[in-house]
Amino acid sequence: MNYTTVYKLLHNDLKSIENRLESVLDTESPLLRQSSLHYLQAGGKRIRPILVILSGKFGNYHIDKVMDVAVALELIHMASLIHDDVIDDAYTRRGRPTVKAKWDDQIAVYTGDFILAKSLDVITNIKEDEVHKVLSKTMVELSIGEIEQIQDKYNFDQRFTTYFRRIKRKTALLIAASCQLGALAAGAEKHIYQKLYRFGYYIGMAFQITDDILDFTSTAKKLGKPVGEDLLQGNITLPVLLAMKNPAIKKEIIKVHAYTEPEVLERIIQLIKETGSINQSIAVTRQYLKKALRILDELPNHEVKPLLQTIVDFIGNRKF
Repeated sequence: MNYTTVYKLLHNDLKSIENRLESVLDTESPLLRQSSLHYLQAGGKRIRPILVILSGKFGNYHIDKVMDVAVALELIHMASLIHDDVIDDAYTRRGRPTVKAKWDDQIAVYTGDFILAKSLDVITNIKEDEVHKVLSKTMVELSIGEIEQIQDKYNFDQRFTTYFRRIKRKTALLIAASCQLGALAAGAEKHIYQKLYRFGYYIGMAFQITDDILDFTSTAKKLGKPVGEDLLQGNITLPVLLAMKNPAIKKEIIKVHAYTEPEVLERIIQLIKETGSINQSIAVTRQYLKKALRILDELPNHEVKPLLQTIVDFIGNRKF
């Protein structure tokens, strides 16, 4: 079984979520409607809605019970991507122009704000107080993570703990919340949704580290953005931190700035690869995935466990 198979098995429920996303983003402003739907129509892995659905099946599952959670979380994710692209001055995402590139920074900022507001509107349909507490805490942490990333741009002396804390806030907690809230909304027992939260946290950390690896090992076509873009934008990721343990390599890496010539960046990327930091980063990813599998073993036997196992395999087997 692979990720595509999981997607097909959940097709009907995912289609319902997709339709709801489109209807939620409908507005009387033609420009805002177009800019809001721009990323949605580009597709994506929809890993957060998938995790909401699968986790919800540990409770008394029905798509209507988890719909609002899945939609709200995906909207928060979309809004964060749009704001990220403004901050990073990014012109492509998933092989398409970003909202800021197709329109401008102002439209992108207000589009992100609109989508975020819509997520808050959707979540008001859920009555459980715990859902609101988890979601609000997650959004606070996500915002802190974004600020930390801005503060740490081109900070080549940052600690490993700083990096791990940042990706926890920027990526892992929203994926963890997807698992927790899907189960919570479907009425799963507390000990189950707490374990699912840990499962989501571990795969979320692995997911982001894998993205950071692919920034160096993939192609522009597959990434939908230039190779080495993170480093060029000053985002110091795990492969870079590991490579900088070599003082000679660090001297080269710290020369990178926003206007570094492509051929210079390409040479530095090659130097990073030669240090072995990519394989070391992959090893860290696999440690997180092993922890996720241990949590999965602790969950009650259920027909969705093999599907969650497939999600773990998908993250672990993404092309490096």
